[in-house]
Amino acid sequence: MKSTKLKSLIRLLIVGMLAVTILTTRVQSAAYAALHVDNPFVGATAYLNPDYAEKVNQQATQTAGRLGEKMAQVATYPTAVWIDRIGAITGTAADGTKIARSLREHLDAALGQKLSGKPITFLTVFYNLPNRDCHALASNGEISHGGIERYKTQYIDPITEIFSDPKYAPVRIVAVIEPDSLPNLVTNLATPACAQAKSSGEYVEGIQYALDKLHPIPNVYTYVDLGHSGWLGWDSAFGPTVALIAETIKGTQAGMNAVDGFISNTSGSSPTVEPFVKEFTGDQPSQASNFYDWNPHVDEVSYMRAMYDAFVAQGLPKTVGMLVDTSRNGWGGPNRPTAASTSTDVNTFVDESRIDQRPHRGGWCNQIGMGIGERPVPEPYEHFDAFVWVKPPGESDGISEAGIIDPHDPAKGFDGMCDPNGTNRDNSKYSTNAMAGAPHAGWWFAKQFEMLVENAYPPLIKPILP
Repeated sequence: MKSTKLKSLIRLLIVGMLAVTILTTRVQSAAYAALHVDNPFVGATAYLNPDYAEKVNQQATQTAGRLGEKMAQVATYPTAVWIDRIGAITGTAADGTKIARSLREHLDAALGQKLSGKPITFLTVFYNLPNRDCHALASNGEISHGGIERYKTQYIDPITEIFSDPKYAPVRIVAVIEPDSLPNLVTNLATPACAQAKSSGEYVEGIQYALDKLHPIPNVYTYVDLGHSGWLGWDSAFGPTVALIAETIKGTQAGMNAVDGFISNTSGSSPTVEPFVKEFTGDQPSQASNFYDWNPHVDEVSYMRAMYDAFVAQGLPKTVGMLVDTSRNGWGGPNRPTAASTSTDVNTFVDESRIDQRPHRGGWCNQIGMGIGERPVPEPYEHFDAFVWVKPPGESDGISEAGIIDPHDPAKGFDGMCDPNGTNRDNSKYSTNAMAGAPHAGWWFAKQFEMLVENAYPPLIKPILP
């Protein structure tokens, strides 16, 4: 008899606990849904990084005149905060020296900029995987191969602990996840460091861990990197990229719901739209030219539209949104075409019609001729959440000469693609198109900033008519 009563009590207790669990889950889900919107950029203001604005305004003041006025305008646009080392979380170097504003200080500043009744977006970049930047040397990171536990415990965990602080709930934190990582596992396995990243599984494991930690925080929005059209647009790379990234997302705790979308052109200069190259009426399409080499995607909008369709076909929700980094892909200035070429030769037509003035689409380091592109704006196209400035205009891609050490990030090295006298690694027939005199990646490059402002398209200030 006692045994029967005890069993009944245990059953009641279990039922009660299940009911509480279900109720708690429903309450948590309701709270998550109330805070997590479909597009974080809609209806929100944006955080202006005071440290970046200070650099811009300093050069604007030194320059003066109309060019200085144009420079000053750049300080009014939001740019991403890069969490590219453990010290960027605390704002201090390993020896305790203050090197930057801490992550909490940035978020506190965002709260200070928040307008009454409106949320504010805080754009940030996760960039510290073990064996980071495996196909290049300019942005090698502090965590080497085998450091996945350090990545988790000393990098991801402290960041997510800060993001989880209830005081930051009014901030919509937009996280760009590990640029260049997964795409390198598709196209660059001939590079030993990338083959090592593939065989170890550290890129996939690290990104899955980051998504698992970030997804439960309702005011955090995650966007996974998709390279750019001039890298992954060919069918031979496009399909495997989608498959790898979809499989990575499926392997997270939330599965296909773990991400809010994807981003392309991070730190890149591939045009948002090529307005003229599709007008060729010859026997071959523009893609048959030497410049496009049968890549069907000549710009980021066509590329990301195709990516959207491909990921939805893989099972991701139709609400996933696309971002494009437009900080340096304007390609304005006197060399920008204003109409399609009239040539009947496909190569001549493309070279005279394209706004992308690089000699080769593989050029990425401090490219000569770049200009600031479209301003950050929400919902520029269907399925596009926003145009954003992930790479702060004026910050270098990599040092242009060997033998100089970055004291805060000594793992950064000299990459031949940043050598102004070198040849393109992807095709030695072409130059690197890199600017001379560049400092290490992330350092302020005044000469580049001036070029970006002068070549901005749309122009930063409309021409003053005489």
